[in-house]
Amino acid sequence: MTQQNWLPSLTQLRQKLNPSFVALRTRLLNDPYYRMQSTTEIAIAAGLGIQIDVNQASVDDWLRLPGLSIHQARSLVELCQAGVRFYCLEDIAAALNMPLQRLKPLEPVLKFCYYEEICHPAQVNPNTATVDLLLQIPTMELSLAKAIVQNRLSSGPYRNLADLQQRLSLKSELTAQLMHYLRF
Repeated sequence: MTQQNWLPSLTQLRQKLNPSFVALRTRLLNDPYYRMQSTTEIAIAAGLGIQIDVNQASVDDWLRLPGLSIHQARSLVELCQAGVRFYCLEDIAAALNMPLQRLKPLEPVLKFCYYEEICHPAQVNPNTATVDLLLQIPTMELSLAKAIVQNRLSSGPYRNLADLQQRLSLKSELTAQLMHYLRF
């Protein structure tokens, strides 16, 4: 007879009844800075769904892992901030100049997510911009650039994007396109 999937395994029951397991589980879930001490703790953390996103991890996140020094944690964070992306455990091993086998036990809690670099366009202040500067904004037409400057000169500076939209009777679609390029 096969065991039903909904029945907990004997190992799971032992773990749930073990006071040290319960204490560790509570620590892992409640203390985001708890530094794991062993591969057993790594396995429990992975079972609880705890993961460290290697491409967005902070020094504190890296320090949760056993065997990593503060210097190594800082190095990984600095590399990420400089634009280096880690795609696999081998990348981290190479960055730290460590043997892969030494990092392999950490793999169950490491998550490799990849993020597109978001291009942050140059922003223009419509309260000081000239018509020529406003024309550098994608989707900006000459008539709108002139209207922004003329309205500003006649009615004063714009308080915010909503004020600009209302004063110039801009459609919401156009306002949504412009909001990434304007700063007040």
